[in-house]
Amino acid sequence: MLIKRAQAGEIELAYVDEAGFAPQPPNRSAWTKRGEVHAITAKRAQRMNVIGALLSSGQLITAKLWKSVDGLWFVGFLMALIERVSKPLVVILDNASIHTAKKLKPYWDLLAEKGMQFYFLPPYSPELNRIELLWHKIKYEWLPFKTFTTNELENAIDEIGRGFGSKYTLTFC
Repeated sequence: MLIKRAQAGEIELAYVDEAGFAPQPPNRSAWTKRGEVHAITAKRAQRMNVIGALLSSGQLITAKLWKSVDGLWFVGFLMALIERVSKPLVVILDNASIHTAKKLKPYWDLLAEKGMQFYFLPPYSPELNRIELLWHKIKYEWLPFKTFTTNELENAIDEIGRGFGSKYTLTFC
């Protein structure tokens, strides 16, 4: 029903979520000769967190933070998002605690007054949030498998954002 309304141009759907990006690629797997001890020193660094909205009109809107995303940062992103969308906006979310915190109810009420509606996905169903596919593509296909400086990582994420819809595309069935 929501997708049909978006396709008809009645509403804008926003698939919204957060993802973390580390400057170093994760240690995925390695081979060690039998009898030898395998040791890889994992490099730990501050993660860049990205809040994103994948809109049914094809736009991608993001905000980057070099800190943890909490409920207030998330609400701030939604406040900025509603100012950029001219149609009635339906935000599709998972049930993460920063999306459902009771202390944020006054902000949710304010966003609802501005015309934002919320649709919460069933628990344990990330496959229903289309932005999850975007995060996977960025991390495992579009970002080079290398170590980045903080500036390089920010620039790489910005490059993907600028090229989204032309150089970087998603196809949904």
